[in-house]
Amino acid sequence: MADTKQLHVGFLGLGIMGLPMARNLLKSGLFASVTVWNRTLSKCEELTAEGALVGSTPAEVVSKCDITFAMLADPETALAVAFGETGVLAGISGSKGYVDMSTVDEETSTRIGDAIKAKGARFLEGPVSGSKGPAIQGALIILAAGDESLFSECEGAFSKMGKRSFYLGPTGAGARMKLVVNMIMGSMMNAFAEGMALADKAGLAQPDVLEVLSLGAIANPMFAMKGPSFKTASYPPAFPLKHQQKDMRLAIELGAKLEQSLPVASAANEAFKAAMSLGLGDADFAAVYEAVAAKK
Repeated sequence: MADTKQLHVGFLGLGIMGLPMARNLLKSGLFASVTVWNRTLSKCEELTAEGALVGSTPAEVVSKCDITFAMLADPETALAVAFGETGVLAGISGSKGYVDMSTVDEETSTRIGDAIKAKGARFLEGPVSGSKGPAIQGALIILAAGDESLFSECEGAFSKMGKRSFYLGPTGAGARMKLVVNMIMGSMMNAFAEGMALADKAGLAQPDVLEVLSLGAIANPMFAMKGPSFKTASYPPAFPLKHQQKDMRLAIELGAKLEQSLPVASAANEAFKAAMSLGLGDADFAAVYEAVAAKK
C-alpha cells in the first residue's frame, strides 16, 4: 500500500454516496488534505466544517490534488464533469490520477480514460457495489480497472471507503462487473416484489413470508432490509430507483451488444420504468413494489 501522508486528494460529487465516501477519506486522517466539489457548492459546507477544502470547479480540484475521486449520477454527468470547460481535463496533468467511481457504461469509462491518458495522467474506474448504508460504514465493494499503479496508490483510500477492493484488469472491466451485479440485484428485487405482492393478495402475512424466506436457501440481506418497507410503503432512498433503472438499461444495452438474451432483466426493467412513471424515481429502488402491486 502506498504511503498516503503526503497525498492531497480530491472528491467530486457529494450526493447520497459521495458525501459519506468523502467524509470517510477526511476523517481517516491519512491524507495531507481533502478537497471537495459539488455542482451545488453549498453541499460542500458539511465537509468544510469538518476540515475539508473546497474547489470552485473540477479543474481546480484536480489541479491541486495528486489523486481525485468522483462519484457522479450517470454517464452524462460523468462526461460533463470530465470534458466541461472547467472540467477534469482542464486541470489534470503529469502523473496525477483520476478515479471515476460512478456507475457508467464501458464506452463512457473508456472515453474518459483515454482522454485522461492523452493528458499524460492516469485513470482508474472504480464503481462500487453497495448503497448508502455501506457508504457511511466504509463497507463498499470497489470494482476497479485501469492503471494498476494508480490502484496501488489508492489502496489506502479504498480501505477507508470499502471493505474490499478488486483490481479487475483494463479499463471497462469494472464497468461491466458493476452492471452485471446491479442487473442481478434489480432482477432479484423485482421477483421479490412480485412474490410479496402475490402473498399479500393471497391472504398471507408479509412478516410470515419474510421469516420463511429468512430460514431457507434464498435468505439474503436485501430481503431482510427491504421487505418491511413493502408493508409500510416507506422508501427512504438508500439506492434511488432512478439509478437502478439506469443500470438495468445499461446492462440490457451491454447484453444486446454481446448478443446475450436477457429476458428476465428486460421484464424487471419494465417494472422499474413503470415505477418511474408513478413518480417514484427518487424513492428507494424497493419502491418498484408499488408498480408491481398495482398491476391487475
